[in-house]
Amino acid sequence: MLKKFLENRRAQTVMGHKLKEARPTWLAGFWAMVYFGLPFFLFTVLIDVAIEWFSGKCYGLWCYFQ
Repeated sequence: MLKKFLENRRAQTVMGHKLKEARPTWLAGFWAMVYFGLPFFLFTVLIDVAIEWFSGKCYGLWCYFQ
């Protein structure tokens, strides 16, 4: 199955014109960060807040700016 995805595809043509290959865009990167990066960031912030609340010591990045 992996071989199916890795093999080169023939260029698609429409009325004799070659279509461009699909490529990542800035908008795709933005949505990837929204769906993967933002939940991970919020989860780590929640862990930092919990550690500070239970132990009384600040380990978060914002502690360096206080």
